[in-house]
Amino acid sequence: MNRRPLHEILLADVFAERRRLSRRSLVGSTAKLAGGGALALTVAGLPAASRSAWAQDGTPQAEDGVTLESDIDVLNYALTLEHLENAFYRDGLPAVGDLGTDGFDFSISAQLAEIGAHEAAHVAALTDTIVALGGEPVVEQAYNFEDAFASPEAFLETAAALENTGVQAYNGAGQFISDPALLTTAGSIVSVEARHASYLNLINDESPFPAAFDEDLSPDEVLEIAGPFIAA
Repeated sequence: MNRRPLHEILLADVFAERRRLSRRSLVGSTAKLAGGGALALTVAGLPAASRSAWAQDGTPQAEDGVTLESDIDVLNYALTLEHLENAFYRDGLPAVGDLGTDGFDFSISAQLAEIGAHEAAHVAALTDTIVALGGEPVVEQAYNFEDAFASPEAFLETAAALENTGVQAYNGAGQFISDPALLTTAGSIVSVEARHASYLNLINDESPFPAAFDEDLSPDEVLEIAGPFIAA
């Protein structure tokens, strides 16, 4: 039986999960999202076995039963998120204008432009890796960030939500990587994403390190956050 790769599911435009967020509700709840411990979309408190499962043959499966047949599927899953983040900063910074200075008298716009450059580098690195492994990289989609670009406050809150989500998405996907070298590569990206999240938490008056451990997000939970930004 053929099963759809995770990145194809991520790009679907209909998500029936009961906790799905709209673009507007995401912007409205990003203060909680940025805080980490109060993340509305996590399933913290549930054992890891309830968020992911193993097939009888030992193949990792997402909780909706999607078989992760190769590392390329996992890399394309990560690439889909990096495309979204890259487009968010690339298109959003010119749209929202000057964001002022932070508590250290640094230009917030300049700091976020550097974060955006990191996301572009992640896109390039993941794309090159997928090609080197003989896979076909998922391409950038059309996005709808209308509400997130409506004001500087909405932009900064959404940026914090996306970065915190990115960290937790990588944490959740790590268990599905079979090649140790790729796991190291993913770790080198998620640690940078965590630095992004810390800075944006601070900008949004949230703790930059809200807990001793970051929770992970399952692919379905990531869909609930990222899906509404992908234009139908």
